[in-house]
Amino acid sequence: MSVLNARAVNRATLARQLLLERASVPAVDVVGRLAGMQGQEPKHPYVGLWSRIDGFEEAELDQAVQERTVVRATMFRGTLHLVTAADYLRFRVTVAPVLEAGLKVLGDRGAGLEPDKVVAAAEKLLAKEPLTFTEVRDALQEQFPEVNERALGFCTRMLVPLVMYPADVRWSWTANSRFTPAEEWIGKKLHKRAEPAELVTRYLQAFGPATPADFQTWSGLQKAKPLFDELELETFTDEAGKTLYDVPDGPRPDEDTPAPARFLPEFDNVLLSHAKRERIIADEHKPHVFTKNLRVKATYLVDGLVAGLWTAEKKRGVATLTLTPFGKLLKKTQAELEPEGSALIRFLEPDAKTHEVVTAG
Repeated sequence: MSVLNARAVNRATLARQLLLERASVPAVDVVGRLAGMQGQEPKHPYVGLWSRIDGFEEAELDQAVQERTVVRATMFRGTLHLVTAADYLRFRVTVAPVLEAGLKVLGDRGAGLEPDKVVAAAEKLLAKEPLTFTEVRDALQEQFPEVNERALGFCTRMLVPLVMYPADVRWSWTANSRFTPAEEWIGKKLHKRAEPAELVTRYLQAFGPATPADFQTWSGLQKAKPLFDELELETFTDEAGKTLYDVPDGPRPDEDTPAPARFLPEFDNVLLSHAKRERIIADEHKPHVFTKNLRVKATYLVDGLVAGLWTAEKKRGVATLTLTPFGKLLKKTQAELEPEGSALIRFLEPDAKTHEVVTAG
């Protein structure tokens, strides 16, 4: 088998993630190409698309949300994702075992919970009108007074196919959004059969070359090796001797391909979708990015690897993007980061009177 060194693996992943060169592609197509985007908060996919699409404007994604061609819903790993409506319908049944297994985290809080009854009651409630999860929990608590209200809400979130109902606000959703039945919102039925092998292919197209363990980390599905074995995939070896699998037509640029500076939002999937993350971030930097309270900070890439953090704020009409580098920031690197950062802060705060990029420390 051919050996792919660390830089070659990095460049292959960045190419699929549209982080080597911005694409002139519709936002809906990019969301599909990425097999969804982590959407823990509504702003994150907008920033992720800005970094990947040439000339991206938030109104394009707003329109796709309103036209119901993309949806925000609980999917891979049991977390909120922005996915195409087509992918939601296609793969919701595939990831259902992951969502069902998620109920185990309730522990003692799940005492007395009867999922089938809760699902039936929640579906009846949500069929009437979109509801926030506070409203769902309160209504279910009246029907199941002996069960923990958080368990009732979590059961609904994991087991009932729901999408978040958009609002007329920037980034399309409020902090406490309402939820509505997915099939009703999209206007089509869920695909009835699980398609895990197809999902493996989609994963490799977006994140490969990779291992079965990487796919499991991204999707939450377990025991993936047989799925890889049944597909016609190319195989490579990394520098540690581990077998990497890939789709035959997957882009694998030369390891010396330039990787421009890029800014990633919090929770970007490129940082979350492999069992080991050294292809995108050095182990020594992970504690700065992945926090104890399960946050994943906004980062920037230099030469294809996470090289620091960024934050944005606006005070008294001044919008500031602050860079926090890991180590000394070279003048060459700063010269590459500043125009990209300046464009990002203008995207985030278009109404500010002044925009600036500063370096902490």
